[in-house]
Amino acid sequence: MARKANTGSADAANQGRLKQIALTYKMTRKADPKVGLVVAGVGIVVLGVLLAIGFLIGHPVYLGILGFVLGLLAAAIVFGRRAERAAFGQMEGQPGAAAAVLQNVGRGWTTTPAVAMNRNQDVVHRAVGRAGIVLVAEGNPNRVKTLLAAEKKRMGRVVVDVPVHDIVVGDGEGQVPLKKVRTTMLKLPRVLTGPQVTEANDRLRAMGDLMSNMPLPKGPMPKGMRMPRGGKMR
Repeated sequence: MARKANTGSADAANQGRLKQIALTYKMTRKADPKVGLVVAGVGIVVLGVLLAIGFLIGHPVYLGILGFVLGLLAAAIVFGRRAERAAFGQMEGQPGAAAAVLQNVGRGWTTTPAVAMNRNQDVVHRAVGRAGIVLVAEGNPNRVKTLLAAEKKRMGRVVVDVPVHDIVVGDGEGQVPLKKVRTTMLKLPRVLTGPQVTEANDRLRAMGDLMSNMPLPKGPMPKGMRMPRGGKMR
């Protein structure tokens, strides 16, 4: 019975992965119609090269199997990159897109979306990790400077001796493109210990956030969303 249950759960997990891959492919194809041809082409080329080498050295079966495996791996890598590029392309320019990126930065980071916002939908998100505190702002470059300054001043009341980095999302000078936000954060030097990160998070949670009592959708926020008139502004 236990074996049947384990087999059933494994089959369900495999079906779930296949459905997720299929859904990702459909979404990617909308933004990148040639993704199927490119991915298949990469796999076929890798298989063909290895198979040709196999015939030349007299081991076509061995190199054919190796080429098949490497072809699948290469195709998967290319598909992953093009799917990621398509996803960023769809999110770019939408309010709250950076929050979706921060949620997938990786382990060791605690993300709080929309710790500061104004009526123009300029918004600042916060992430805390071994590198310190990272404030990620998206919106008008001139307006977000005010939001960042106000948030740094507010945090300075409860958190000291913790490095604070700020990132403004965009393609202009001094800004970081949305697709490079994650890599930029991961390159920051790790200067805090685990207990220091926990303490910083606890102090920031106790301070409270602008949006803590406001229900927000996960990922990019609707374009028509406005701050409530009674909401406190920074």
